[in-house]
Amino acid sequence: MSRKVVVTGLGCITPLGNSVKESWTNLLNSVSGIIPLTSLPNYKQDYELFAHSIPTNLHVGAINTTKSQELSYMCQNLFTSQDNRRMTPLIKNSILSTHMALQSANLLKDWQIDETMNDLGKISVTMGVGLPPVAEISGQAIQFYNKGKRPTPMFIPQVLPNMVASSISIKYGIRGPTQAVSSACSTGNNSIIDGINMIENDLVDIAIVGASETSLHPLTLAGFHRLKSLSNHGVSRPFDSDRDGFIMGEGSGTIILEDYEHAMKRNATILATVENFGITSDAFHVTQPKEDSQGVLNAMDSCMERSNVRIHELDFVNAHATSTPVGDQAELNGIQKLLNLNDIDRETPLYVTSNKGAMGHLLGAAGLIESIFTILSLKERIIPHTLNLNNEIEPEATGDKVDPPHFPVHNNNIHLVRDKPINLPSVKYGLCNSFGFGGINTSILFSNK
Repeated sequence: MSRKVVVTGLGCITPLGNSVKESWTNLLNSVSGIIPLTSLPNYKQDYELFAHSIPTNLHVGAINTTKSQELSYMCQNLFTSQDNRRMTPLIKNSILSTHMALQSANLLKDWQIDETMNDLGKISVTMGVGLPPVAEISGQAIQFYNKGKRPTPMFIPQVLPNMVASSISIKYGIRGPTQAVSSACSTGNNSIIDGINMIENDLVDIAIVGASETSLHPLTLAGFHRLKSLSNHGVSRPFDSDRDGFIMGEGSGTIILEDYEHAMKRNATILATVENFGITSDAFHVTQPKEDSQGVLNAMDSCMERSNVRIHELDFVNAHATSTPVGDQAELNGIQKLLNLNDIDRETPLYVTSNKGAMGHLLGAAGLIESIFTILSLKERIIPHTLNLNNEIEPEATGDKVDPPHFPVHNNNIHLVRDKPINLPSVKYGLCNSFGFGGINTSILFSNK
């Protein structure tokens, strides 16, 4: 990349916690953010009626922003009474995670971006959403069709995907490019990729990139259950032979990307460097990945090649691994194929982990929050373990042309991180994968250089 892109700020709300620190600490300490569906405070009111479509044994990765004093304080200062009437939880959570990221990057002065060192016209906002605010759409539709009530005047602005990014732009007076990204479960990574391109092409000096999901709703859960995507045992088991589907979750995350020279001028703390990215499409199926793993492989290989980093230098992969039978196997096969493209035997294994065992699948927000965890792994030189991984699966040869005759070969190829985190003092490069319905494959390479 012609301009060096670095990470200077992080913010998130997840099922594991209402801040980056709380979420990261709980991830390392084997805390699960997954709870029974029936324990939701609104279960009897909103879900119980639909038990014929939503089994009571389902689990979810729910967030709870009401228990955080810090978030309550932010809400009091960020949101006016008009905001509280007009903004959906999706918008408000995005603003909260963005404010945390701006604080982390030391960009704020009196609740606004400090203009003495930052040109508001050279800052972009890209916020992704996987699903629109389902609760608001469903609620308005029921009132409209069943009760003949007119929609609220703010209905359309509330559900337009770009209003998440635009609300952030309005809140902080940002005048650079502002837009939305929606690419199913790869949305978070696509948002980051958009910010990388903004900086690389000298459109902006700072790119605020994020993704949010607040789609825990009876209709959404019923839809995913109908697709046979959800775990009937209520456990997220990435890379485990007993995996039977994902746990649906929600959350919001924001990363501050910045041109290196701009960051240095304002004496910012560099959390990580963005080396490059890869992005491909399977062109195969609306929900299933292609079993030959070619699209997954191409995304990772393209990312490494564009980064000018050799495959044997890669230290770990934060995998997409959602706990689905086909998806996890396809990704692991793709990772093994990536190693097989390398002619040099590795001195150490490639460590592979998934955060979804602890918090479930956050859909559109997954890649963004998992990129945050990837950055923290590099910064703190520790790789979190995959929760609920007891019986590891192994890579499988698929007979595809890219499989060398010796596939798989080396004993130290892949190490699935389980049981406890691994301290890795020499870690330098981490790859974050995120894939979406429709066959979208994304990989982003971060480093602590």
